[in-house]
Amino acid sequence: MTDDAVTRWDRVAEGYDELTSEMMRPFAERALTVAGVGGRARIVDVATGPGVLALLAAPRVREVCAVDVSEAMILRLRRAIMRGGIGNVLTGVGDGQRLRYPSGTFDAAFSMFGVMFFPDRAQGFSELCRVLRPGGMAVVSSWAPIAQSPLMTLLFEAFQHGIPGFAAPQPNTASLENPQVFEREMSAAGFTDVQVRAHAESFAYDSAEELWDKLTRGSAPLQATREATDPAVWKVQEQNMIEFLSERYVPGTPLSTTAWLGTGRAPV
Repeated sequence: MTDDAVTRWDRVAEGYDELTSEMMRPFAERALTVAGVGGRARIVDVATGPGVLALLAAPRVREVCAVDVSEAMILRLRRAIMRGGIGNVLTGVGDGQRLRYPSGTFDAAFSMFGVMFFPDRAQGFSELCRVLRPGGMAVVSSWAPIAQSPLMTLLFEAFQHGIPGFAAPQPNTASLENPQVFEREMSAAGFTDVQVRAHAESFAYDSAEELWDKLTRGSAPLQATREATDPAVWKVQEQNMIEFLSERYVPGTPLSTTAWLGTGRAPV
């Protein structure tokens, strides 16, 4: 992963941890349920971010190894570990495309919305497969197309309303938002019994302002746009976007977003 990409994630670590993690938590819960890991399991959480899945898994398994390219994200996780007195989560700064663990180390491997950003997804999937014991399960998540997410559709409409020339996300059939590509890439990495299933979660907010805050402060692409914009101009644009949301979002209304959960087992 490039230094620029790492820096973008470092800059949003605080907002991502405090706000965006709320959205990630139910998907992480689902991934752990699907994997069915037991109390003696050793697991790895690749591209852990601030450790949403790692922290949820800690009381349920023997050991969690959590790795991310962003040192700022790992520092957030380490603080959470210290606050919680958690003794079975080991952390490291590292690239999921080049894991430092020996082959066959883990009973289960996870990457929640991580592999989708890797420059070399094939290598990322191969590394997940390599570090699993024979028969061990991997669970990987990726966002489904924006058309399947009323929540993200509304947010990107606000971006386009407030930021001149802001490009709408276009369907990318070569990415992991395409479940056929997702399944094919996991299989090519050596996984068996590969399945890709949709999982939707709904979220409600007390106001348009809360929706805006919780979905944007941890967004690396949007914060990069903000940093490249004159502060006075951004202030006007941001207000326009929040007003757009206020006119269209009824407080307390649940809006859904959908992810793909891909599962596969290391060959026996």
